[in-house]
Amino acid sequence: MVRLSQDWKARYTLIEMHGNNGSVDGDPPAAMRYTEARLSQVAAEMLRDIDKQTVDFVPNFDDQDVDPTVLPAKLPNLLVNGATGISAGYATDIPPHNLVEVLDGVLMRLDNSNCTVDDLMTVIKGPDFPTGAIIQGIDGIKKAYETGRGKIILRSKAIIESIKGGKEQIVITEIPYDVNKAHLVKKIDEMRFDKRLEGIADIRDESDRTAGLRIVIELKKDVDSEAILNYLYKNTELQITYNFNMIAIHNRRPTMMTLPLMLDAYIDHQKDVVTRRTKYDLQKAKDRLHIVEGLMKALSVLDDVIQTIRSSKDKRDAKNNLQAIFQFTEPQAEAIVSLQLYRLTNTDITQLQKEHEELQKTTERLTKILSSEKELVKVIKKEIQELKKKFAEPRRSTIEAKIEEIKVSLDVLIPSEDFVVTVTKDGYVKRTSLRSHAASSPEDFAMKESDYLLYEETINTQHYLLIFTNKGNYIYQPVHELPEIRWKDLGQHISSIVPIDSDEKCIAAFGVEHFDQENSFILTASKNGQVKQSKLVDYQVSRYSKPIKTMNLKNDDEMIFASLVTPDKDVILTTYQSYTVRFNLDEIPVTGLRTGGVKGINLKDGDFLAAINVVDVDTEQDFIVVTHRGAVKRMSISEIERSSRAKRGVVILKELKSNPHRIFNVSVVNQDDTVLIVTSKRKQELIEVSKLLRTDRYSNGSLKFDTSNDGELLFVKILHPTEEDK
Repeated sequence: MVRLSQDWKARYTLIEMHGNNGSVDGDPPAAMRYTEARLSQVAAEMLRDIDKQTVDFVPNFDDQDVDPTVLPAKLPNLLVNGATGISAGYATDIPPHNLVEVLDGVLMRLDNSNCTVDDLMTVIKGPDFPTGAIIQGIDGIKKAYETGRGKIILRSKAIIESIKGGKEQIVITEIPYDVNKAHLVKKIDEMRFDKRLEGIADIRDESDRTAGLRIVIELKKDVDSEAILNYLYKNTELQITYNFNMIAIHNRRPTMMTLPLMLDAYIDHQKDVVTRRTKYDLQKAKDRLHIVEGLMKALSVLDDVIQTIRSSKDKRDAKNNLQAIFQFTEPQAEAIVSLQLYRLTNTDITQLQKEHEELQKTTERLTKILSSEKELVKVIKKEIQELKKKFAEPRRSTIEAKIEEIKVSLDVLIPSEDFVVTVTKDGYVKRTSLRSHAASSPEDFAMKESDYLLYEETINTQHYLLIFTNKGNYIYQPVHELPEIRWKDLGQHISSIVPIDSDEKCIAAFGVEHFDQENSFILTASKNGQVKQSKLVDYQVSRYSKPIKTMNLKNDDEMIFASLVTPDKDVILTTYQSYTVRFNLDEIPVTGLRTGGVKGINLKDGDFLAAINVVDVDTEQDFIVVTHRGAVKRMSISEIERSSRAKRGVVILKELKSNPHRIFNVSVVNQDDTVLIVTSKRKQELIEVSKLLRTDRYSNGSLKFDTSNDGELLFVKILHPTEEDK
């Protein structure tokens, strides 16, 4: 009942409520003991003539009363107030419309039952929401009217005003239907507070009883207000999509309704209601005519009638005598004996004659309506015209033919600024200002004991960060939305930004300046030897509130590698048991994000992929191989001949009978690089590549750690000269 009284929900309120009935901010209404309610004038049209047997009544739930199965509904409520909700397996979304437009559509349909949706749309322009706003997309409206389903865009009505100090402000005066104003203001304020949207100085809700709805977004000086407004349209409920789903109960079954079908259903119902009302009125008129004829006959033989009544024993006897002597019927005799004496004057005889004439005209008129479809339609049209005149209201929603494409320029919205972005193996991310980074040493970086850096780069706020996890997912993160945290403070865990599973771990991260790079691909690989590559452009998304699938993994598999690659490269896969295969990147087909890839290497039982490297086809670089026992060796990449994908490969370690070496890490190095190896007990070793002699595939290198004393190996990082200097 409360909803029927809310003028921001119902286009024509059917209930008038005295007291608090909620608000557009989502405030709850007062308890019913503090409110009073009555039917509105327009609701009376829903019940008009219900007492004239116009609709069927059935017993209520306990047989104490009867309820109408349907209302006479002179008001086409399904279209003018719309409907939204979910029933047993069916959902419906019918938008509200303007009453005058709908009634004009009904009149057009009455005149021409074959009129098309295009014809109807000359009078029914489209939905008319109680909150106004701008509707975009006539094609969507037409499709919905023709099929029952369609999509339109609802956009807030906003103006840009100049204020003192050379600044501007955006003033919102109408918001889309069913949008909570308080939540909308809060969302925009959070964007300002979190610095996700630079340029907004303040946001205020200045709505009141006299001014109506008014949201003011005050901007900073020299900020492009159009760009800010476009960003808000794209990222908040200042603009929403409304989907028509016009399902209604028609002929006792759920039906997808088109506009002509809805109008026809209303017209058929009105024909039925008016026919039944006319039959009721005709019967009443005939009954009264019969009584009037009896009274007129009685008055013509008044003295005899009086004499007969006076000589009778009682009322029942008088009625019997009148029926026997004068051939009056039972109802006529009842009316005569109940006649009051003043009715026997000459004046009353004249009035009876006048009433008799009027009743005869009425019965003729009603009989004509029942016998002629044309007369019936004429009555319906007349009543519709009266309804139009009584409840005419101008449109509230403005309709625009095309859906305007929103182009958001990051350059305008997000200041271009460089930050040092870091991602750790345990999933802690942050962006640190260059000032904070320069004022600290690398050792000051806050990190948990067993954690280490996966990614550290200077990257711009207008760029993007892609973080890959072992469950075959990636996280899309605009750099400007990352939390800004000092170098000396622990970063924010990725799970507080994007929900990930508790056992999901980060395996790789890299920055992307822009995604429309033609020859850029992302190569991923799994522990079970699957490899795949997908276009970088496929990784750009507009919604990124949860991890996005990038590699379809089998139950026992996990993703261990992700990297940005360009064509004409070689891929080198190395397994735990030191089998190595080299093949060209072209052998991996380019597929979509949700595929599982192809077999990269043929694994022995119990073996798994341990290292992946991407190198130039004619590279003269070397490998550094680190074994799980702490041995290190240097070998030329050219020792591994190019073959094809899905082979077993060649070994790069000598197999020992007892305590054999297994691959911990294989990395590509240059002559002037340095290798940093760290153990779980934080023991570390810096090894200059130039001081290591090249060995062949069958060497196990030299031991640099005693893992039983120094701890298991934690990670290996290749430091290039500039990094080492840092």
